[in-house]
Amino acid sequence: MKYSRGLAALILTLFFQTQLFAEYLYKDEVIFNPKFNEEIESLGSELYKKTGISLRLVMLKELPNGLNVVDYEKELLKEFNEPTILLTFSEMDSRVDIAVNDMSLYNYFNKKQVLSPSASLVQAYFMAIFYTKSWDDFNEMRSDYGGSILPLLASKAKKGELLGKYSGSMFNGYLDIAEQVAVSKGTRLDSFSSKNSDYVILAVKFFFYSFIVYGVFMYIKRKIYMRRKRKENE
Repeated sequence: MKYSRGLAALILTLFFQTQLFAEYLYKDEVIFNPKFNEEIESLGSELYKKTGISLRLVMLKELPNGLNVVDYEKELLKEFNEPTILLTFSEMDSRVDIAVNDMSLYNYFNKKQVLSPSASLVQAYFMAIFYTKSWDDFNEMRSDYGGSILPLLASKAKKGELLGKYSGSMFNGYLDIAEQVAVSKGTRLDSFSSKNSDYVILAVKFFFYSFIVYGVFMYIKRKIYMRRKRKENE
């Protein structure tokens, strides 16, 4: 009997600790990293205390019951009474989205910028050149940059580094949104300096600049090869 009561007490304690510790990392079916959890909770808590806005992160293995990410977020947002921004990632569905339970919350951060596939202006230009077919589409794509999540998610990860890529990209996006909300509310966050996100963004930019340089080099090399081939055939 004592064993049963002790076990029940332990389970109950762990349950409440998990509930208290998972307020801003609201669901995590992917990372399971105490340090990641702690950083999200610290940042989310400070943001809420200073702005009254809850920024919650949801990390899913897969969206449930065949729901799309928008419908899933709508259902989840019904659980919160306070102003809430929801950042959702689903690994198997390869989806990232941001939703709110009050449309006025979009005034405090730039959703399009956070979810941009381009980290820098240069990358946006190159994507516009290769992937658009009209002038209007080109102008729209070249002005869409500053992404703090998707560029990191799109980068290749070595074996054993996948979870690091997920946690790094989602934390970077979470921090980006939090800092934008704080600035819009006339305050600042002390938990994490903006330099932290700047370093990550700088690394992403370096990766894409290197990729662009490599792409240009391979394009020129291919052109030279084809020219020599034609001359040999003549």
